[in-house]
Amino acid sequence: MVQQVLYRALVSTKWLSESVLAKRIGPSLRVLDASWYTPGERNAQQEFRDRHVPGASFFDIEECKDKSSPYELMLPSEAHFADYVGHLGISNDTHVVVYDGDDLGSFYAPRAWWMFRVFGHRTVSVLNGGFKNWVKEGHPVTSEISRPEPAVFKATLDRSLLKTYTDMVENMESKRFQVVDSRSEGRYRGTESEPGNEGLEPGHIPGSLNMPFFKFLTEAGFEKSPEEIRSMFQEKKVDLSQPLIATCRKGVTACHIALAAYLCGKPDVAIYDGSWSEWFRRAPPEHKLSEWKRNKA
Repeated sequence: MVQQVLYRALVSTKWLSESVLAKRIGPSLRVLDASWYTPGERNAQQEFRDRHVPGASFFDIEECKDKSSPYELMLPSEAHFADYVGHLGISNDTHVVVYDGDDLGSFYAPRAWWMFRVFGHRTVSVLNGGFKNWVKEGHPVTSEISRPEPAVFKATLDRSLLKTYTDMVENMESKRFQVVDSRSEGRYRGTESEPGNEGLEPGHIPGSLNMPFFKFLTEAGFEKSPEEIRSMFQEKKVDLSQPLIATCRKGVTACHIALAAYLCGKPDVAIYDGSWSEWFRRAPPEHKLSEWKRNKA
């Protein structure tokens, strides 16, 4: 079997800084700030207007989603995604670099990375260390808003990287896919409340394993090495040679699992897009494991 050559999932701050200084940002290289924060805590768009990587555009995850869905951040249609990123100057020939400004070093950027991949775009990378380390290392920032020339992007959904509620129900019986939940241990077990006010109780899908996404990052906010990540999967008895689905609350931090596995040479991790937000509302009680009600009694 011929081994697939994987496009680099990470670029360094040094590499991007050199690209910025060499004025390579343009049709062949686009940079996106995919930051999102809980309303009332930080304002991602205002922070972008204040300062960002020179030449970067703002990737608004609240705009680039299925607004008709009752769930939080479901994928948009192929046409919606193609139109949205095309207006950011991205074509099918563009290398896209995504980052966010989260204090952890990375939070929403892997979701944007996965969105490009699920719509058939392979030349996409995450800025390792994020905007936090970009600023810390003294790389250039600007408040100047770039207006890239619109481009034509053709989106083709790769269904192998996406799982639905029906797929997850079927997997309960077939157990064909391993399932990994990227939320904190407390939310997974049901001992810690879910954030937000949607009436969402904590808990997890039966048979899923727990690997909190932030453990794939160093304290400084960089991705851990493939060797460290591989050991983490081995400790949880996750077999990277077998099919794997990642889930979380709303399909965001699950993408950290996909990125971590990709760094170990596994590019085919699928995301359950509705994740716990959908599962909690649709699955029967026996398919929701939680200590929540027991602790509240």
